[in-house]
Order: sequence, then C-alpha cells, then structure tokens
Amino acid sequence: MSERHIGQTLGKYRIDELIGSGGFAWVYKAFDPELEIHVALKVLKPQFAGDETFEQRFRREAATAAKLRHPNIIKIYSVGRDGDAVYFAMDYYPSGLAERLEVSNVLPEEFVIRVGVDVAQALGYAHREGVIHRDIKVDNILFDAHGNAVVADFGIARALSGYTGQTGTNMVVGTPQYFAPEQARAKPLDGRADIYSLGVTLYRAATGRLPFEGDDWYEIARQHVEEPPPTPRSINPDISPGFEAAILHCMQKSADDRPATGELLAQELVALLPATLETSAY
Repeated sequence: MSERHIGQTLGKYRIDELIGSGGFAWVYKAFDPELEIHVALKVLKPQFAGDETFEQRFRREAATAAKLRHPNIIKIYSVGRDGDAVYFAMDYYPSGLAERLEVSNVLPEEFVIRVGVDVAQALGYAHREGVIHRDIKVDNILFDAHGNAVVADFGIARALSGYTGQTGTNMVVGTPQYFAPEQARAKPLDGRADIYSLGVTLYRAATGRLPFEGDDWYEIARQHVEEPPPTPRSINPDISPGFEAAILHCMQKSADDRPATGELLAQELVALLPATLETSAY
C-alpha cells in the first residue's frame, strides 16, 4: 500500500521514495517544483484518511504546528488533501539522532549536550506558544545541514490523543519507553512531560540504553511511575557527574522537581559545555 504513491503527485508535490512509516502515516521524500526543494511528505494511511473525525484533528494540529517558527522546530509548508490522500509537507532532513545511534550506540557527551540544548530551546518556545509535543524521542530529533538538532512531529500526538478508531478503543499516545510518569498514568500534561521525555532521550544517547524496558507497554509505564532509573554513570562511567545530574533532573517522578521550562534546562546544559565553546546562540 505504501508504494502506491511513489511516482505520483499529491497536490504540487512529486513523490520520489518512501523514507519512513509509522502507526498512522507514511513519510515520503518528495519534490516541490515551485520552490525547487525536496520536502518530507507525511501521508495518512487510508484507514485514518477515511475517518473524517481523525482527518479534522490531524489537519487542525498540523496547522497549529505550522505556526511554530523556531530554528530548532521543523518547518511545515502546507496541509492538504488530494483525492483520498491527506498529507502535510515539511522540511526534509535526511538524518537524525536515531541514525547516529545506529552508527554508534553511545554518542560523545558534548554532542549529546548540544542536542539537548537545541531541543530544550525548541520546547521552551513551543510551550510558550501553548503546544506540548507529547512524543519527544530519538526518532523525532533530526539534524539540519549545519548539524543543529530540529524537532519533528509537533502536534501529531495531540491529534491522536483521545481518538477512538474503528476498533472502538483509544489509541496509545506517545512512546512508552519515553513516557513521563503523568503520561503513563493518563494524567493531564504540561510542558514538563516533554522535559522528562527529553531526559530519557539524553539518557539513551549518552548510555546506549533506555532507562526502562519490558515485555509490554504496561510494564514499562509502571517503571516510569514507580522505579528510579539506573544512574547513567552506572552504565557509562565516562559521563560527567554534572551531565548525569542534569539528565536525572529531567527525569524526576514529580513534574514539580524537573526544570520548569525548556529555557531553564537549556541554561543548565550550556553550563556543562567548555567555556570556549559556549556561544550567544544559547
């Protein structure tokens, strides 16, 4: 089914190749003939595109995300429908944090800190604009041509939140390995849930493993709620005490004990960088 769009045109976009697939959408590399650039085109799978309620939610949240204008947030160009295909077009970046971790299971501390600063800045801006990501993880962090981290898929988890599909059951929102405790308990969320998920992301990149794993998402969610994570330095002794403290600060069980905003977290992480490498960009 995913191959049917390749070589076709949706709206003005020519679809060249499939580059990803998730639970509700395919992602294609496409070409915009007007701007003469490649874009990433996220296309709803037919079972969702044919659901008017879900389509409306998807289009509304994509439009909200398109209003976010920040150098560390992926730019969305358009949201549309062509025949039975519902899609949105966004910046195309060929690689991200997930690909880096496929090459090297543990990444250098300074690199991970800089990724954390970029993502924290993006989250701080989005939260001020009233948008919570709800699914921060390695797969949603891409890199631009200058090596800056860029966050993708703002608004998508919210479109799924509370949606009841044809099966009559609510879809699980987010990725259990990265759940904040309040997310695992289906409690109301604010931006500090994203801060927790970013902490898990930094933990994964710095140690080579996730803090909590299990046979099913219920077990993983329970650990987020009830158990302390293994300390990062117990897994990778090369992690500095300061960076370990910053990761664990993000991953506090109580949202009140985490950095209150992305900007405050960014400041905490910048302080860990060598003084000669700190820049005004942070």
